[in-house]
Amino acid sequence: MPGNGPEARLAAWLVFPPSAGLTTRPLDHESHTITIETSDSEHEALMRAVVLEEFGGSLVLDQVDTPQAGAGQVLVRVEASGVNPLDTKIRTGRAPHARNRLPAVLGLDLAGVVEQVGPGVGGFETGDEVYGLTGGVGEIQGSLAEYAAVDARLLARKPKSLNMREAAALPLVAIPAWEGLVDRAAVAAGQKVLIHGGAGGIGHVAVQISRARGAEAFATGGTESLETIRGLGATPIDYRSTTVEEYVDRYTAGEGFDVVFDTIGGTTLDDSFAAVRTYTGHVVSALGWGTHSLAPLSFRGASYSGIFTLLPMLTGQGREHHGQILREVAALVDAGALTPLLDDRVFGLDDVDQAHALVAAGKSKGKVVVNIGD
Repeated sequence: MPGNGPEARLAAWLVFPPSAGLTTRPLDHESHTITIETSDSEHEALMRAVVLEEFGGSLVLDQVDTPQAGAGQVLVRVEASGVNPLDTKIRTGRAPHARNRLPAVLGLDLAGVVEQVGPGVGGFETGDEVYGLTGGVGEIQGSLAEYAAVDARLLARKPKSLNMREAAALPLVAIPAWEGLVDRAAVAAGQKVLIHGGAGGIGHVAVQISRARGAEAFATGGTESLETIRGLGATPIDYRSTTVEEYVDRYTAGEGFDVVFDTIGGTTLDDSFAAVRTYTGHVVSALGWGTHSLAPLSFRGASYSGIFTLLPMLTGQGREHHGQILREVAALVDAGALTPLLDDRVFGLDDVDQAHALVAAGKSKGKVVVNIGD
C-alpha cells in the first residue's frame, strides 16, 4: 500500500478514476522521473511536466504518466499556460489558501485541444479548442504539462478570434473580474465604476467588462500605466499624485463611485471604502484578506463583497459557473469588446523558471504565457 510520502501524495494528486487500481513506485531522484503504475493497460505514455517537489525549491522538468479522462473529465492537450503572481506565491509557499500538496505540477489557467472525452461529459468533442482555470491548486494537476485531465465544467470553447497564447492569458483574470463586477455588483449602464489597478491582470479586464456593460470606467495606476489605462477606454487616475478626496470630488462631484473594484488589497481597500457612493455604492475586492475598519463604509451605508475565485476548484462546488463565465467572456472577446494584454516574451517548458522570475519581479508588461505545444 502507498505510504504518506511524496510518491503517495503525487499518486493522489493525479486524477484517476477510483477503479484504476493506483499503486506507486519510488521516485527516481537521479533521472527526476516519476513512475506511477495503474491497472489500466491504456495508461502507458509519459508526458513532460514541470514539477515542484518542495516549497521554495527549483521547478523540475520531469517525465510523468499521462493522465486519462475520468468520469466528468476531458483530457486536454495543453498548448499554452498562463503564469500568474499566484503561481509564484504557491511556488515559494506563500499561498496557504491554495492548499497545494507536493509534489505538484503548477499552472492555473490553460488553453488547448480536447484529446479524449470521459464518461458523462456532454458539450465537448475531440478536437475542440478550449480554455479554462483548471488546476494548480489543492491536489489538482496544473497546466505546466503536455496534458491535463480536466473537470469539463471548468472549461469553455476558447474565443475564436484568439490564438492559444491569448486565450490562456484570460481565465484567472477574467473570472474574478466577472465575479466582482457582474455577479456581485451587477454593474449597469450609466454607473461610474472605479477599478484600482486598472492596468493589471484583473484590472484591465475589469475596465473592459465595465465599458461593455455601458458603465463609465475610471482606473487608478502609477505614472507608467496611465497610458495603458487610457488606451483601454478608462479615465486614468494617478494614485500617487491624487488623493481619494480629490478624485472623488473631481469625477463624482463628491458623491462617490457606484462601484469600486479593488484588485490590490491592503490600504487600497481602505481607500475604496472612502470612495464609494453613499447608500447605493458597492465595494468589491479580490484581495480583501487583511484587517480593515468598516467604519468608513458603514457611515456611507454602502455594501461590500469579497471574491475567492479558487473556491470551486478547492471545494468542487460551483464549477459550472466558471464555465458559464468563460463562455460569456469568449462572446465579449469575439464581439471586439475585450482584448487580453500579453507580454511579448516567449517561454517554453524548458524555461519556466525565467517566466516565474519575470512575474515575481513585477517586470512583465501584460500576462506572461508559457508555450507548451510545438
